[in-house]
Amino acid sequence: MSIQQWHEFLQSSNVQDPPHDISTSTLSDTVICNLSHLGLLQIQGTDAITFLQGQVTNDVKALIGNNAHYTGYCNPKGRLLALFLAFAHHDHIHLQAPKTLIESISKRLKMYVLRSKVDIEDVSESIVKIGISGSHAPRLLSALFSKIPQNDYELTSLDNGALLRLPSSQPRFEIFAEVKQAPLIWNTLLENAKPVNFDVWEWLEIQAGIPEVFETTKEEFVPQMLNLDLIGGINFKKGCYTGQEIVARTHYLGSVKRRTHLAYLNSSRPPVPGDNVTNIANETIGKVVRSATAPNGGYDILAEIRLENVATEQVYVANNKLEIKALPYSL
Repeated sequence: MSIQQWHEFLQSSNVQDPPHDISTSTLSDTVICNLSHLGLLQIQGTDAITFLQGQVTNDVKALIGNNAHYTGYCNPKGRLLALFLAFAHHDHIHLQAPKTLIESISKRLKMYVLRSKVDIEDVSESIVKIGISGSHAPRLLSALFSKIPQNDYELTSLDNGALLRLPSSQPRFEIFAEVKQAPLIWNTLLENAKPVNFDVWEWLEIQAGIPEVFETTKEEFVPQMLNLDLIGGINFKKGCYTGQEIVARTHYLGSVKRRTHLAYLNSSRPPVPGDNVTNIANETIGKVVRSATAPNGGYDILAEIRLENVATEQVYVANNKLEIKALPYSL
């Protein structure tokens, strides 16, 4: 079965682009989502670990096949080019990011391989990614997987795929499967779960306080601005990598002056990543990181904002006031 046949299967099931009633879907139902908007790189070869250690912010050696973590990929000035969800599967490392970034990031990584024994392959179209979230998710998954991860970022590896538990206020997982296995998995889950649009999954990511880097926000943020250190995405003892000097200096000098906040925006216009956050004088004090439709109208967003402005004044996006909300972790 090809990836095209997978998409045709979804179309025939009327779930290629399902409606997303976020008020009922995310708050009460167990939902499943086709995550084809996410891309996946596969890094393998004798020197793969050593190579990646010199490229990303987290410790690649800590990925041992039963866990995952976030890790940043920076330019020499310490600005994020991409944010990866990384995990090891058998003899290779997978790096997940928005599909729109995969080609450019792959080309950039290949520039630094030189004579190292490293192979970098885009497997976005050969590995299907499915999300499931809700109180019944563990029970539904038990019909397909012999072991269900119990802790955030715990990974269950199988011969033909993997199951990863993601942070959330309710059980949430991502399934990585071979294309030929995907219809069986989807149909089994569909018996007791509701298909939703990827915007619902985006909302779940936002509620978990998970940032993202998009084409419109590349090179805008130092990792700490996106709270990467607070979600375990930076290892300060692993050694040198591109941009490491800036990231370490920000950490050890205690100079993190901008952080990503969870907020609500009452607006009829959808905010998009890269939109300016402003103060009452219309001065830019931050950027929208990611955005999704909120359950009762308006939009829930993650926004990177100067800490002093959050503490002392009102902040806005497109002249609409932001209502700062509590993240699931402490700033």
